[in-house]
Amino acid sequence: MPGGYFFIILVRYNYERFMKILTCTTPGRFDYGETDMPVLTADHAIIRIKRIGICGTDLHAFEGTQPYFSYPRILGHELAGELVSFDNAPGFTAGEPVTFIPYFNCGTCIACRNGKPNCCTNIKVCGVHADGGMVEYLSVPSASLVHGEGLSMDALALVEPLAIGAHGVRRAGVVPGEFVLVIGAGPIGLGIMEFARIAGAQVIAMDINEARLDFCKQKLKVAHTVNAKTEDVMAALKQITGDDMPTVVIDATGSQQAINNGFMYMAHGARYVLVGLQKGEICVSHPEFHKREATLMSSRNATREDFEHVVRCMKSGEVDPTTYITHRVSFGQVKDEFAGWLDPANGVIKAIVNME
Repeated sequence: MPGGYFFIILVRYNYERFMKILTCTTPGRFDYGETDMPVLTADHAIIRIKRIGICGTDLHAFEGTQPYFSYPRILGHELAGELVSFDNAPGFTAGEPVTFIPYFNCGTCIACRNGKPNCCTNIKVCGVHADGGMVEYLSVPSASLVHGEGLSMDALALVEPLAIGAHGVRRAGVVPGEFVLVIGAGPIGLGIMEFARIAGAQVIAMDINEARLDFCKQKLKVAHTVNAKTEDVMAALKQITGDDMPTVVIDATGSQQAINNGFMYMAHGARYVLVGLQKGEICVSHPEFHKREATLMSSRNATREDFEHVVRCMKSGEVDPTTYITHRVSFGQVKDEFAGWLDPANGVIKAIVNME
């Protein structure tokens, strides 16, 4: 009975005082611990975490190479769980599966007023600027909640990284038939490829890892791949595009060298979108950029529109989130297994943490 189930959840939650957490205390080190359970506050919701997706931000934070980061920090923002309790979340019910938008915005700055909460001047990204989801229970703003829509916990944990890709494609203004070069075949790059395909583009995947490129061909049915380590990139792109070069280039590497090289791959009139992020400066030949009348833009985070687009595509079967999951561990195994996920030889596309 729904009412009885809700009561059981609240009783269990109210009688637990402490919860387990995993903290990245310094680069290269995790420590398990306990902390107080979150307390329900106005306009917030408490989620019992069921799944944690490990993303590039988490890996870079562990390495010590992530911008906008300080330690100690509880990582984790690709999350799915069970809604335990909430205030001011109309349409939601206790016990339902949910995910959430992990970019907490102020609502009043110039970006928020112009409908761009994803780049709020006062943004607090869960697991980056504020402690994240490597915990048993997490308090989040009620306005950030996203309905599960019947999707599995695994699928819901992958909505956020796929929304990053969907946002990058939307920023690029991809139109049917054009060539879109995606540099970097990690999880974010794969999501970009998926949503570029859904937008009708002819997708070209570029990476230096042949296993990743094979994944693109076999799992995502990407027709064109280029290995930047072993091939003549310019010749390959000209051959694929009939000498035109791609009209959209999207970087998802976070590599300074790859980002700088990407300027050379643009067609005249092309758009270059930087989804990947690195700490250094961008270097570009101004005459080469200028003569193309090229457009350079960044793509940061995602919006509710992107999250809802991803959920619709998952429900319709246009995107199969289980394709991405290559590794799975329990919460208690994360500390020992995490460092290995940094090694490309281990073939990690997406690692998932089960909290049960």
